Amino acid sequence: QGQLQESGGGLVQAGGSLGLSCAASGRTFSSSKMGWFRQAPGKEREFVAHITWSGSTNYADSVKGRFTISRDRVKNTAYLQMNSLKPEDTAVYYCAAATEGRVRYDYWGQGTQVTVSS
Repeated sequence: QGQLQESGGGLVQAGGSLGLSCAASGRTFSSSKMGWFRQAPGKEREFVAHITWSGSTNYADSVKGRFTISRDRVKNTAYLQMNSLKPEDTAVYYCAAATEGRVRYDYWGQGTQVTVSS
């Protein structure tokens, strides 16, 4: 049974940077699509970015050019580097994995809080 654990959240001023990590355990996710999602207070969870097993990436328009998703297969870890942060980026950030070619994500982390102050 695999697990995902996010880390790296915190409080940062607008314009600053934060890096999130998603450490996988219990199984390998090297062939899985890995994604980042976020949920702000009172809003639905939204897609942020994903990276496929081959390294292809996709981003939400709201974060393009500011966020970068990456992965380290050996460490079984995914990352989200967030630059030029805005107050509207404030949310709980979740990592997820879609295993065995699934379209839907079947593993989710517990989330990490990111707060951007103005």
